[in-house]
Amino acid sequence: MAVPKRKTSKSKRDMRRASNSKMTPAGFVECSQCHEPKLPHRVCLTCGSYDGKEVVSVD
Repeated sequence: MAVPKRKTSKSKRDMRRASNSKMTPAGFVECSQCHEPKLPHRVCLTCGSYDGKEVVSVD
């Protein structure tokens, strides 16, 4: 069975895991009601609408 000869340093370990952090976040889309940028498939934080209907009342 293969066994590592030396302990893997924190630097090498973190470099190996760094490729996951390079993923790009989801892009923004325009809200159909107020035309503000928002994340897709989520309630608009500005006007509280989702899929053309008001879901949350915003003060």
